[in-house]
This record gives sequence, C-alpha cells and structure tokens, in this order.
Amino acid sequence: MTKLSLRLRIFLFFCLMAAGGVVVVLGALWFGYARSGNPDLLDPFVFSGALAGFAILGMTAGIWLLFDENVAKPIERLAAEMRARAHAGVSNDMDLHAARYLGDLAPAAAGLAGQLSETTMSTAELVAAETARLAADRDRLTALLTEIPVAMVLVNPMHQIVLYDAQAAGVLAQVAHPRLNASLFDYLDRAGLEAAYGKLIKTGMEVSRPVTGADGKQSYDLRLKPLGDAPGYMLIFDSAHAEIAPEAARPLVYDFDLLDTPGDKAFEDRHLSELCFVVFDTETTGLLPHKDEVVQIGAVRVLRGRIVDGEVIDTLVDPGIPIPPASSKVHGVNDAMVQGAPNIAQAGRAFHQFSSEAVIVAHNAPFDMAFLRRHAGAMGVTWDHAILDTVLLSAVVFGASETHTLDALCDRLDVTIPEAVRHTALGDAQATAEVLCKLLPMLEARGLHSFGDVIAETRKHGRLLEDLN
Repeated sequence: MTKLSLRLRIFLFFCLMAAGGVVVVLGALWFGYARSGNPDLLDPFVFSGALAGFAILGMTAGIWLLFDENVAKPIERLAAEMRARAHAGVSNDMDLHAARYLGDLAPAAAGLAGQLSETTMSTAELVAAETARLAADRDRLTALLTEIPVAMVLVNPMHQIVLYDAQAAGVLAQVAHPRLNASLFDYLDRAGLEAAYGKLIKTGMEVSRPVTGADGKQSYDLRLKPLGDAPGYMLIFDSAHAEIAPEAARPLVYDFDLLDTPGDKAFEDRHLSELCFVVFDTETTGLLPHKDEVVQIGAVRVLRGRIVDGEVIDTLVDPGIPIPPASSKVHGVNDAMVQGAPNIAQAGRAFHQFSSEAVIVAHNAPFDMAFLRRHAGAMGVTWDHAILDTVLLSAVVFGASETHTLDALCDRLDVTIPEAVRHTALGDAQATAEVLCKLLPMLEARGLHSFGDVIAETRKHGRLLEDLN
C-alpha cells in the first residue's frame, strides 16, 4: 500500500467504505426478512436492498469526488510544490488557492517554503561570490589554453572524454561533434589508439604515435601522456597535422568527475547522476509523423545534472517538400531557409552520433521519435536509445491530474523561454533541458535514484503517452 499514490489509496478507502455500507444494509435487511416470517415480503426487501445499495454507492462516489478534488489533489499538488522549492531551486509564490480547504496546512507549508528560500538565497549569495572567483580563474585559464597551439584532451581509462580545450574542439569537430563523456573511438581509429594506450600502460612513459581518424580521411600525430596518480591520460594532437585554427577557439569544456568511471552496472541500475542525456526537439511541416517532414533539429547535452555549454546541435533540414505557410508561421522556417540544408538522412545520422550512448529526452517524445524512426533506413542507423519523456516525468513528480504542457512545466519550475526562441527546435530543447535538470533532483527526492526506478514509475502513467522503453 505504501507504494500506491495518495489519491489511489483514498479511492480504495472509499471503495471499502461503500462495500462495507452495502454489506451492512444487505445484512440488516436479510436479518429483518428472516425475522418477519412472511415469504411474501421478499420482493419488497430485495427492492429496498437494491435501492439502499445504489444510494450508498452514489453517495460514496459523490463524497469521494469532492474529497479527491478538494483534499487529495491539493495535498498532492502542495507536496510537489514544496519538493520543487526544496530540490529544484524554484522560488515563485506557491498556489494556496487550490489548497484553501486544507485549513492551516497550506499557509504553514508556504511559510516553511519561504523560510527555506531565504536560507537558500543566503547560501546562494556566498556560493555565487566564490563561483564568480572560480569563473574568473577559469576564464583566464581558458584564454591561456586558447593561445597555446596544441590541442589537448583528457581521457578516462575507458577512453571517454573528460576535458577538451579550444583547439581540440576544432580537431574533434573534423570528425564529429565534440562532446564530454563521448568515446574517443568515435573520433579516432580504435586499433591504433588502443595500441598506443597499451604501450603507455606498459611503460608508464609518454607515447607518440600516428593514428587515423575514425572516418578514415586523415591521420593525426598523437602524444599520450600519463596523469600521474590520476586515472586516465592526456591526449595531445600535433598542431602540424591537426589543422588547428586558434582563431576559431571554443571554451574549455570539462567535468573531472568523469575520471571516475561508473563500472559495469547494467544500464537500468545506473544512478541518474551517472547518465548522459541528450535533450532534443524538432520542428516539422505538420503534425502527422507518417507523412510530414522535419525542417529543424535542436539538441543539447546534459551531464551530471547540468547543461554542457557549447555542446549543441542546431540545424535546419531540407524536408524535400514545400513547408506550409501555417507551419512557417509557428516555427519561422520557410522554404528559402532550408535550401542547401542537409536532408533528414544526413541530419539524422549526425544527431544519432551526437546522442551515442546517451539517454534521449524530449517533451512528447513519441511525436519527435516517430519522424526519426520513419527515416531510420535512409539514415542507416537504429534508434535503440533509452528514452525519457518529460511529460511522463512531470506526471511522476506533479501527479497525472496536472497540466503537462512544456509551457505549464516551465511556469511551474520557474524556467523562462525567451519569446524569440519559443517554437524553435533549439529554444524548446534548451527549455526542456532546463526542466529536466530541475526534475532530476525531485525524482531522487522521491526515492527514484536509478534509471530503472524512473522507467518503472513512468510506466504507471502510460495512458498519457505511448511507453517508449
């Protein structure tokens, strides 16, 4: 019973009350009929029992509906709002009108949330000051590394990227989108890299070796350097062969927690903080996935609960058919804009690689995934990623009876979508990613720590959306 939702438990309680009332009435009537000793009274007693039974059921159902609407739903909503303020950094005012029949509970909860918010703000100011200092140090380091004509990548023992500098971003981009937690084998020949790494492990000394790119188009002179006591190694591209362009620099991107690899746990048992998420959105020529086409794809990456700056996809897609003016009015993409853009096969392949070994996240994912899966053959890929839907996550956190549109979620979680980018693929993907970052700690606060825990909970809301996992 403890795993059932509050509203379901209350519903079952009222069902028990109704069943108990019917049993008592029927028992009393049967006892009265037996004491009467008159068989001719059977029909009146049966009629009275049926009438009383329906009356009890109707009255119980009516009272349950009132109780559900005015007590159970407000309690569920109040709990979700308190959790949002405790774990997702939401600071807007709580909706007390919906909980007006809960007596002093709602004002008390609002007071507690306000006190928590004040304490959080005080702590946040101290953290912000220290963060500003660290950010300034990081900016100086980034500027320094940008001026050094080498491309450098830090890699963990599983050959996953932990850090890449400005020049390395340009080198990696020659093969695929640079991204944290990605396997170096997406960019470099596996055999050559593993041979160099094997020599590094055996000798403990720096290793130099030419390695072909994963696309087979060019070769890079690489240096692998050990990191001392830290796990993993440093990979340096020789600038003479890497076509490095310092003037096209990108920020230093890193997450040193990635040096600690998660081990061999099954995907379902992986902690949410260990997962990489790719949050995406599409804009299309219409709302029919079996006949309409994609005109824009936007995606961002979320790692360890934060959006990774600079790791984005924002591409127009040539749909191969005219874009209806009504659709262009919504997303702003017209026929002239998509001339010369990649087709869905090319754009889909790039997005597939961008989301490699990540959990794909979208708002109303069945719609967007239907377009990608329909063209999977032309792309030459299989869309077998694990998928999360923020509609279902919202239902888990806030209850199925709430509104789960992206606008409603953003309003509830204090996320702002600039009007200029609303209904653009990247703008909506960015907003969905911010929503995801606030939902993740709320899910953990509910005891859902692993990916498997979350999937099991979302399946309880399958009536809202087609289940994708």
